Amino acid sequence: MSITYKTRTQLVVETIREKILSGEIKAGQPLRQAALATELNVSRIPIREALLQLEAEGLVAFEAHKGATATELNVSRVDELFELRALLESDLLASSIPNLTDEKLEEASNLLHQLDRALGTENAANKWSELNSSYHNCLYSASNKPQTLELVNTLNKNADRYIRMHLLWAGGISKAESEHNEILTHCKNKDIESAIAVLKKHILGSKDEIRSFLIDRELANA
Repeated sequence: MSITYKTRTQLVVETIREKILSGEIKAGQPLRQAALATELNVSRIPIREALLQLEAEGLVAFEAHKGATATELNVSRVDELFELRALLESDLLASSIPNLTDEKLEEASNLLHQLDRALGTENAANKWSELNSSYHNCLYSASNKPQTLELVNTLNKNADRYIRMHLLWAGGISKAESEHNEILTHCKNKDIESAIAVLKKHILGSKDEIRSFLIDRELANA
């Protein structure tokens, strides 16, 4: 069994992330670097680095004259974002499958291998989220619908913090892995109907699990 060593910044990231997702740090609450440094017994440098990483995850925002604050995780926003994704991404995939070349399918397969290798590495959720987007975009790349693809990428940026939360907290990685393989198999077989069915299950299943997590979190903190 290998031992994974974590940097001080990693440990700070994980601690603050857990405080935000658990509700211990409330939405809109200022994240004072000096206070956090004292609480976690570290210098301000890993605190600053951790807050920047959490900003990339969508859990922290930096505002003028206010500094870093915890962002809000909104249940109704999850519904709208993921239902729009399911609608638009299904259309992209249906349009792309007939035009996917062997080279593109091989690229998608390689991305799945990279996704598998990303598990257990430093900043796994960040790497996995980026590769996940690349995998989906690869499958949509032959749709010849650049404006729809641009809309989907915007939606995914807005949904990213929820996707990362799903990966970290709701077992999303293990479920996504099998569904990704199913989608790719259907794409190789040019089975549009089956590919779309799995894609919708993939996106809307994530929505339901994230929604449930947020509702449970709200109830626990009521």
